[in-house]
Amino acid sequence: MRRVTRDDITNAVGPVDDVTIAQIIGTGATADELAEAQAWLANDEPLMNAGKPLATGRVRELLDILSELETSEEYDGETGPVITDPANS
Repeated sequence: MRRVTRDDITNAVGPVDDVTIAQIIGTGATADELAEAQAWLANDEPLMNAGKPLATGRVRELLDILSELETSEEYDGETGPVITDPANS
């Protein structure tokens, strides 16, 4: 099986930063493993009901990377509290 490429990643996940792409490629995963990780991330219940064992190895690594990516996307555009300097008021 061939290892996942930048094109595989952007086709599957969409535009992501170079660090994330490097992390995914660094796992040594294949395109099939990336697809499996996405399936687990999208909805793990059907996979478990089908008797599929929990993700391990490279698929687990991909799950960790993709779930972190998903978490950071949830916070895009949100701002924290605005702190003002009373001396400039």
